[in-house]
Amino acid sequence: MKQTHYNPYENMLAVLDEAAKKLGLKPDDYVTLRYPERELMVSVPIQKDNGRVEVYEGYRVQHNTTLGPSKGGIRYHPEANLDEVKALAAWMTWKCALMNLPYGGAKGGVKVDPSKLSENELRRLTRRYTAMIEPIIGPQQDIPAPDVNTNATVMAWIVDTYSMLQGHFSPGVVTGKPLELGGSLGRAEATGRGATYTLMNLLGKMKKSPKGLTIAVQGFGNVGSVGAKLMQDEGCKIVAIGDAFTTIYNPKGINVAAAQQYAANNGRSLKGYKETGLKVIPDADLFTLDVDVLFPAALENQIHESNASAVKAKIVLEGANGPVSTEGDKILDKNKVIVVPDILANAGGVTVSYFEWVQNNMHFKWNEKYINEQLHHIITNAFEEVWKVHKEKKVSMRMASYMVALDRVVKADKARGIFP
Repeated sequence: MKQTHYNPYENMLAVLDEAAKKLGLKPDDYVTLRYPERELMVSVPIQKDNGRVEVYEGYRVQHNTTLGPSKGGIRYHPEANLDEVKALAAWMTWKCALMNLPYGGAKGGVKVDPSKLSENELRRLTRRYTAMIEPIIGPQQDIPAPDVNTNATVMAWIVDTYSMLQGHFSPGVVTGKPLELGGSLGRAEATGRGATYTLMNLLGKMKKSPKGLTIAVQGFGNVGSVGAKLMQDEGCKIVAIGDAFTTIYNPKGINVAAAQQYAANNGRSLKGYKETGLKVIPDADLFTLDVDVLFPAALENQIHESNASAVKAKIVLEGANGPVSTEGDKILDKNKVIVVPDILANAGGVTVSYFEWVQNNMHFKWNEKYINEQLHHIITNAFEEVWKVHKEKKVSMRMASYMVALDRVVKADKARGIFP
């Protein structure tokens, strides 16, 4: 489904330039934001269990630090590349600014298929990668987090490696950690919960009830599975789920909790899952189902010029980063599909990551009820700002989100000035 000519960074720049134009900005006002502040590419050698040495390519990109230390996940994926990491870092800048968090944007990645590594090899890869990017990360400098194919265990290895190199325990260097190492309650569910809050906010504006609302979910990892379950709890009907192994469809609604349990016991795969009325459909058919909401929560560039015109859903809720290409976006907009952009829809994760970082800095812990209340407050405030611009300026929700975020960064940039 991926197109060879797709460049996610150019995708980001196209939206950025249009947002700047609509805000009436001159090139000098925002030209620095078209370039990452820092790009680090590293070689990551590890000794495999069979004794052979293999070298992997790693990246850490810091897009902008105007509003604070940079923030962004680390992904392990065989298709990871510098352009992708640059785009993801920039999207983090806009996401943090939109949520009004004191962060800039960053992202990291290693070009590797982690499913082909043993646990020992994965730990060695993580520790060596951490050592290679250590000069540019830190609690007041750049704070990584989990992303595709990384998790709390990987974050624990990063914390330990960084702490050993620093000579003291430094839990604030990453977020998304195990609770035992200073992780935050509610962090694992935060992205899916934030997406659910955003959808409920949108339905409120549309005066629509979530009861019986049909949703197709692409991706059944942390974001997709949690989001699907919480949306189902609100009364929505999850009729299709696609993961890396299969796509299942049940017009009467899938039992998400049972599907989660099955995936947890079967290598995170839904292949072979059965329930009454369920059938397996081609992966590509998920995007063309006659549903109310499409919730792409896997990888970028899943809805593009080749399949966007076949989308029947009236709402696309971006759980993943960049799942709709610029060309796909234009087609959806023309067809009056409401696209809730990634920097708004999936910002719950970085928001609760911020709470985790604050708790680490304060040496204090908040309860989960307080965390979820604060998450709802921040997500809803951001949504209201976006909705206001969306209506007043008659622009798409993506453009409105970029305009709010860009305006915030540009004003801070002007206040700081250019060094020296």
